[in-house]
Amino acid sequence: MGAADMLVLALTHPLEFRTLINFWIWHEPKRDITSQKEYATSGWDRPSMRKCWEFLDLTSRSFSAVIKELEGDLARTVCLFYLVLRGLDTIEDDMTLSDEVKQPLLRNFDVHTVTPGWNFDGSGPNESDRQLLVEYENVVTELLLLDAGYREVILDICRKMAAGMATYAHKAALVAEGKATSPEDLFVADGAAFDLYCHHVAGVVGEGLSRLLAISGKEAAHLGGELELSNAMGLMLQKTNIMRDYREDVDQQRYFWPRTFWTAHGFSHQGDLRTDGPNDGEARTRAMWVLSEMVLDALRHAEDCLDYLSLLRNQSVFNFCAIPQTMAMATLSVCFMNGAVFERNVKIRKAAAVELIMRSTNPRDVAYMFRDYARVIHAKAVPSDPSYIKICVACAKVEMWAEHHFPSFIHISSEGGQIRTNFDASDARAKVLQAERLRGEKRIRDTRALAGDARNPGPGVEESGGPPILFLLAIMGMALLIFGGTAAALYYLASNGWLGEA
Repeated sequence: MGAADMLVLALTHPLEFRTLINFWIWHEPKRDITSQKEYATSGWDRPSMRKCWEFLDLTSRSFSAVIKELEGDLARTVCLFYLVLRGLDTIEDDMTLSDEVKQPLLRNFDVHTVTPGWNFDGSGPNESDRQLLVEYENVVTELLLLDAGYREVILDICRKMAAGMATYAHKAALVAEGKATSPEDLFVADGAAFDLYCHHVAGVVGEGLSRLLAISGKEAAHLGGELELSNAMGLMLQKTNIMRDYREDVDQQRYFWPRTFWTAHGFSHQGDLRTDGPNDGEARTRAMWVLSEMVLDALRHAEDCLDYLSLLRNQSVFNFCAIPQTMAMATLSVCFMNGAVFERNVKIRKAAAVELIMRSTNPRDVAYMFRDYARVIHAKAVPSDPSYIKICVACAKVEMWAEHHFPSFIHISSEGGQIRTNFDASDARAKVLQAERLRGEKRIRDTRALAGDARNPGPGVEESGGPPILFLLAIMGMALLIFGGTAAALYYLASNGWLGEA
């Protein structure tokens, strides 16, 4: 952001300007990977790893910051995992490569990734991450230095992702060459096929990260087996990106929106949703209904994402996982019922992103942010939308999740190192809870009063200073029972000659 942009922001959105200033002044990175004391885990002292960190900054500035703050060698591991998959994605996205070149590259990428000295300089000159592949030998060198457990997970996910990408890259090549004639070749068929595609390119990434977190010991071992929740984390992000990148993908003849979504509203091609084409008002309205279905499809993963985040126990890991999810939820709220999605890439404002980064530090705040963005979506929904009821239900589920796990009438604060819990007196639930608490206290008082009456007999009964008479009678009864049982046993043994002759 330049000085002119900052000035405009200060004049038009002063609160956002203040948020940015506070972040730049007060936010301090949790760790410095360039520090000498971090060399053992960050690898900054090695030229090859230093190059990998530079590539991470170039490929994703937003991800780079949270990755670098992961504890111990997990930061270096996730950095290499990200670069491996980024290299794979660069080959898959490169439309200048022929299918004959692309297919073996994708399907053997896991082998290339552990082949010393391997790199690839055949990417198109306009590919933004071309240089990563040109100097890929740095990634190979560092990957071979990783712990074997980490490396096997990265290579396994690379194989799975490459297999899925190769299949869809072949379809994209048929479209580009004009050989695709059937809708099945041109488009993603339906919601199930859309889920499968997103699983191949993002769901497996969530699986890989969960396995890496479990191996590192930063999270519980069972997290590596939470495949459904891990998949949901990836699908939430991927579906949001596909929805947001509609115009860019369509202009490049890449069609990812499920065919059943837009044919149900009278469109014969995904590209017809563009609002700057020869569309009349009625067609633009129908295009908004398709967008509504896309938002709804992404929203159904929100609860699973919250469930996953609630399992995390390491602060740096939580931040790393939560920030992209809250940004995805914010993006859904911005894109919903927004015709600009069909014209350009829609993003959340920078100040909003900064606020999300600052607040995404615990499950309670993240749940409330999900709830707030769900409310924004619900407020935008219109009854004429065919998906209106489903949208309302999806938003209500997010609200219910947040209220069930973190009731909003309970306020938690920290004063003097002590955790304090207060209740919102204006909330009916607080009144119910207070009434239940009073009833419980009354029951305790009544019980104590009855016990006190038993310990203090009335007039005419001599009170002794020893144990209560009932207690003494119980002791005597137990003694008699034991004595009688022992005597009966001895008599039985003697009568059968088991104790010998007298």
